[in-house]
Amino acid sequence: MHTTSVQRVVRAPRSEVYAALLDPAAVERWRVPDDMRAEVHEFEAREGGRFRVSLTYVDDRPGKSTGRTDTYAGTFTRLDPDLVVVETMAFESDDAAMTTPMTMTTTLADTPDGGCLVTMVHEGVPDVLRPEDNEAGMTMALDHLARYVEGG
Repeated sequence: MHTTSVQRVVRAPRSEVYAALLDPAAVERWRVPDDMRAEVHEFEAREGGRFRVSLTYVDDRPGKSTGRTDTYAGTFTRLDPDLVVVETMAFESDDAAMTTPMTMTTTLADTPDGGCLVTMVHEGVPDVLRPEDNEAGMTMALDHLARYVEGG
């Protein structure tokens, strides 16, 4: 297993970024790599609340779960308003190497210009996923988050 970490400054207050982390309609728009589309099946934005999300490739690449789809499910293990979101999740897959629990910690910090530094740390990523691929997907998602909360 490995850990991936990415950061990005978003030109919006922490409260707006935090809201986008916990809004299922927003998650469908931003938390997805460029070459995929997202569908939120379940989303209880509270500590202990469950979520289930599918990411489907727009081309014919195989997914980790079924067909062209990667589905993951988990719980919100910690929510500190405007500061941190911690999620524990696992892929739904017939491949046991893909089903190990992972933790995604998203922290928010003010920047001097009134923006927000978003840091995402993804721990316990299965070795069958290349770190550079995971990092690229997370970077794309953060870029989408920035566009979403900045109004682009």
